[in-house]
Amino acid sequence: MKKLPLLGSLVAASLLLQGCVIVTESDWEKGNAQYEGQQDERDNRSKIASLPMELSVTETKQRMGTPDFSDRWQHEGEAYQVLYYRTHRTHADGMTTRDECTPIVFIDDKLTGTGELALDKVKKSR
Repeated sequence: MKKLPLLGSLVAASLLLQGCVIVTESDWEKGNAQYEGQQDERDNRSKIASLPMELSVTETKQRMGTPDFSDRWQHEGEAYQVLYYRTHRTHADGMTTRDECTPIVFIDDKLTGTGELALDKVKKSR
């Protein structure tokens, strides 16, 4: 009699698992493009978090490398520059877009903030 509930449980489990795919992380090995991109994003987040305020643009590029995007402009006698580094993936399409990057904001060649909050503050001040 105990075999009947066990058999019923096995049948129910097999029906529930039909069509399920088990994903392993074997593709996330060193040397794989997805792994390397994820590692770069993690490294960028770590580096950005440790940048000291008032660091220059040149010193930042030396620490971070070439940015994915860059904007520069002047307003009311102040020079603004924003460097964008990829820190997360939004779209798995192999392309890097600004919404996948963290902005690093400079005013007059001095780091004044990082992230969307810093960028929004600069945009409001223009």
